[in-house]
Amino acid sequence: MSTIKQEAERCLKCKKAMCSAHCPAATDIPQVVQLFLDGKIKKAGEILFYNNPLSAVTSIICPHERNCTGHCVRGIKGEPVMFYRIEEFVSRFYLETLDIPEIKKNGIKVAVAGSGPAGITMSLLLLLNGYDVTLFEAEDSIGGVLKYGIPPFRLPREILDMYKDIMLKMGLRFRPNTRIGTNIMIEDLFPDGYKAIFVATGTGRPNKLGLIGETLGHVHFAVDYLKSPAAFKLGNRVAVVGAGNVAIDAARTAIRRSHSHVTILHFMGEENMTANHEEVEMAQLEGVEFIHFAQAVRIKEDSVRCVRVNRIENADGTFSFEEDYSDVFDVPADSVIIAIGQGPGADMKAAGVKLTQKGLLDVNEYGETTTPGVFAAGDIVSGPKTVIEAVAFTKKVFSKMDEYIKSETR
Repeated sequence: MSTIKQEAERCLKCKKAMCSAHCPAATDIPQVVQLFLDGKIKKAGEILFYNNPLSAVTSIICPHERNCTGHCVRGIKGEPVMFYRIEEFVSRFYLETLDIPEIKKNGIKVAVAGSGPAGITMSLLLLLNGYDVTLFEAEDSIGGVLKYGIPPFRLPREILDMYKDIMLKMGLRFRPNTRIGTNIMIEDLFPDGYKAIFVATGTGRPNKLGLIGETLGHVHFAVDYLKSPAAFKLGNRVAVVGAGNVAIDAARTAIRRSHSHVTILHFMGEENMTANHEEVEMAQLEGVEFIHFAQAVRIKEDSVRCVRVNRIENADGTFSFEEDYSDVFDVPADSVIIAIGQGPGADMKAAGVKLTQKGLLDVNEYGETTTPGVFAAGDIVSGPKTVIEAVAFTKKVFSKMDEYIKSETR
């Protein structure tokens, strides 16, 4: 493997960089690479941080093959430049050596509900612009899905600790174990002087399969398992139902913690999996077995009953999938982990905020809800998406929120 410097030297620094064009945060990759090569690492880190406050996170867990790396022109006839390696090194160095800037406070209070990717991004943007921020988090520490949904072997916990330390030094007030929508309602915040509220409570409620056997004692939801894997005794054989990153994270965690034989069941083929290709590849190397075209239809005490799914090519070239009930088989399982997506966990109905049919917050293109002064972003708006997509939209919401607050406080 090439060194980080050698990787940077491979970058062509294209004038019309396709890597930047396909980054949801529009990172100026050629500029960052050039600064890195010129030895101006701190400046490169500053550009990354102010463009994408979570660059130290996204450089590790982004689906690079869909974004920057997947659109590098060098990848057309050879190996693409692995910019994320440069980004991770520069971003981490920047956080570790960051001198908290002198920030002039404006005396305006803003509440942020949820400390996942969108919540951290908004808190940093508000703090850097002089606002007094109170961050409410349902769990005991900052991070949201970054801490309680992504295993530490994928995202080191010390990175989240650095963000927490930086925000506290900037003046953040943090209220852990406080769920907005349950302990405190949105409408309770305005009388206490908050001029705006940003909701980023995520989608922590797991979706159900709706199968017989789903309430049995050996059946668990992946989002619950990933919060505290040590609390679960899975046995020797684990079946994971799902095909996204959460399913892969649960499978890889189970192999590490329980030394179990883990099988992932997916009703479509490998090419249809929504998980990052690199994570799927790592899971395979670690010993996770994949059974594709297997639709779970019942959970039994010691197995998952499945039916075979046939892939059928349609006349227009598309494909459909049809269950074949003549081909039924059981996959042995001491435990079953369900990972088929999540929905909103907190109840926002009492705030008068309009919800979508899926129970997500209904917002306009700037993250404004139907309640004046209440803004939202992240998974509670879009459903489960990538961290970089949450960051990109949150930046857009901040601009509108900042404009709203200033107009209301003149």
